[in-house]
Amino acid sequence: MTERTDPASRDDGDDDVVAAPVSIDASNLDLFSSQTAQVTIVLPASTDDDELDDDGSGELVDDGDEIDVTIAAEVIDDGAADDDERDGDEIDDQESPVDDEETPVPDETTDDAVIDSTPEVIDVPVPAPVAATDSAAPVAAAVAAVAVSEPRRTTDPVQLVARRAGEVAGDRGTSDLLSADRLLENVKVARPEPEGLWPSLVFALSGRRINLGDNRRARARKELDQKIAAPLSGRARFVAVLSRKGGVGKTTVTTLLGMALASARDDRVIAVDANPDRGTLAERIGRPSGKTVRDLARAGAVVSGFNEISSIVARDETRLDVLASDADPRVSDAFNDADYRDVATLAAHYYSVVLTDTGTGIVHEVMGATLDLADGLVIVAGLSVDEARLASETLTWLETNGYADLVRRAVVVINASRPGASAVREAELEAHFRSRVRDVVRVPYDPAIAVGGPISFRELLPATRQAARLLAASVVEGLRSVSKVA
Repeated sequence: MTERTDPASRDDGDDDVVAAPVSIDASNLDLFSSQTAQVTIVLPASTDDDELDDDGSGELVDDGDEIDVTIAAEVIDDGAADDDERDGDEIDDQESPVDDEETPVPDETTDDAVIDSTPEVIDVPVPAPVAATDSAAPVAAAVAAVAVSEPRRTTDPVQLVARRAGEVAGDRGTSDLLSADRLLENVKVARPEPEGLWPSLVFALSGRRINLGDNRRARARKELDQKIAAPLSGRARFVAVLSRKGGVGKTTVTTLLGMALASARDDRVIAVDANPDRGTLAERIGRPSGKTVRDLARAGAVVSGFNEISSIVARDETRLDVLASDADPRVSDAFNDADYRDVATLAAHYYSVVLTDTGTGIVHEVMGATLDLADGLVIVAGLSVDEARLASETLTWLETNGYADLVRRAVVVINASRPGASAVREAELEAHFRSRVRDVVRVPYDPAIAVGGPISFRELLPATRQAARLLAASVVEGLRSVSKVA
């Protein structure tokens, strides 16, 4: 066994420090054959008056600088081929310098003693093997046996790591994998009864076993329903319906649009009558509540839920809520810009789509707040020269007064409010408005609307209902494009 001083055990101080010896045990090398472990001890030269005590105690006298001792281990194969040769060969019995007296020490009488820094190679004999081992193991085992280091941990510390749902082991199934498409047999799941004369007949005669699916008309209707019911993320959306000429069907278009939206969507839709000249929006649904927009403006501070709102608005069979205007024109004149903003703010908490039926006065005080909050615009034009010209002039006024973006996203409705064929070329009129707005929708004449009474959406002509649904789908498309940009 060879003892050397370990610099890690020294104490920095002014007095002489006795370093703890470091032991190298070669007994652990008995598992390897034909190996010679060499231990290299490097003692760098001192630039100061460092001395080694030669009294046999192995003490190192340092006057200020530390002497680092580095012990490196290397295993060298002596080239032995087999066990027979190892039995006949003699192991190098070079005497191992285990006695400290053999370590060269400079003369104590010399003031400028210099320690030789040349590495000293010590051959440590390795005994014959006791048991056969792997050929790749001796190198790692020999280094571990002679290296002077801290004891290696036998076990790693347990680490608790939280995993997300997507980071679990691949062989573990999650609940979302138990879908109907995966678990149910398609042949045993009854498909809904198809729509259409021929598909329904085949389905009935086959004992509900042959399902041809919906006909073309039913598929088109369901696709249109999906467009109208498309979700609108974020805040409520405001749509203003306006016209500069009375009698063209502005209130009728507002009612049809609201009914088409409410009948196909799952969220709430409300139509607010902001006409200061005695609007008739509530009369078009036939179920007035007796409350007006003024009542909601006054109750805004105490409204704490939808129950208070539902007691003020009127609702029709399509689930469209309508907020009526004041019947007395003298009271309605008091409904101003601030009142409309209060009502709009309250409606935005409980509704996804807010329709505003405006008056004919485009410069009215409420009109400014309506256009400022609007996300979409519907312009109503009639089938006459003056009505069409006023609608086009309305677009021009909006473009020149800071609402050009609203005009580009607007929808123009050409409403036929009179029966019979019109002398106006509808194709030319539609082409003109398409050059200025995003979409144009035609609403045909319907006698159920022309009488001026309450409107029942299911009793309208199919062409009228289809026009209202096309208008609703176009409006929702425009609102969704605004939400994507925002």
